[in-house]
Amino acid sequence: MPEAEAAVGDDRREAAPTSCRIIAVTNQKGGVGKTTTTINLGTGLAAVGRRVLLLDLDPQGNASTGLGIDRSARRQSVYDVLLGDTPLVDAAIPSIIPGLHIVPSTVDLSGAEIELIDLPRRSYRLRDALESGCGDYDFMLIDCPPSLNLLTINALVAAKAVIVPLQCEFFALEGLSMLIKTIERVRRAYNRDLSIEGVVLTMFDRRNNLSDQVAADVRGYLGDKVYKTVIPRNVRISEAPSHGKPALLYDHRCAGSQAYMQLASEMLRRERALDAA
Repeated sequence: MPEAEAAVGDDRREAAPTSCRIIAVTNQKGGVGKTTTTINLGTGLAAVGRRVLLLDLDPQGNASTGLGIDRSARRQSVYDVLLGDTPLVDAAIPSIIPGLHIVPSTVDLSGAEIELIDLPRRSYRLRDALESGCGDYDFMLIDCPPSLNLLTINALVAAKAVIVPLQCEFFALEGLSMLIKTIERVRRAYNRDLSIEGVVLTMFDRRNNLSDQVAADVRGYLGDKVYKTVIPRNVRISEAPSHGKPALLYDHRCAGSQAYMQLASEMLRRERALDAA
């Protein structure tokens, strides 16, 4: 993994912060429901009383837009946090969801990878920044860009676990196997505590035999790592970001919103099982 190897010029294999659960939501492929999953999972967790911080690490800023954060309100961003110009507590702003805060993204983030290259601990910038805020939140969810770059590496180094949204399509397993290898390399090189929290099957169409086949193949490959909850293809989920709202707030009764609430519940059950182990 040349990109990952090039990103490290500093300490390796450090233990991740443990005060709260830091989860990177990632897939190297775009258009799989990654940002939608991050927004709605965060909303679902906040709805049951968890304190949640969402970090928009994608230069496109879709998670910020999807939570109704106007660009004029993004005075400090995840870019400023990465470069060490702004403490995490000053960059985090409340969303329209009680209990859910966000560190938004701006267009400046698109140039961050180049600027990070010459900085000390370039692969650990996000981890170092998150340590100061871990006591304020139960969960931190990182919405990663759809590529393996220095931003994604920072997210994987900072995280305790990874959630992988996976679209039910023909090449899903091929892309998943590549992503698993990437996560394993990052785990060996930088973050020994990193693990796959789970795989979320998204855009599932029960009318399509291919969706059933992909789901069966992925479950056969990863077993219990695949969440039982599947996210259906749902027009209300697609409409929600244009209104600056999570689907759970835009239409909490639609099939997609109900699925994300079930996903949040399933995730919390897994978390309780991990704590009890």
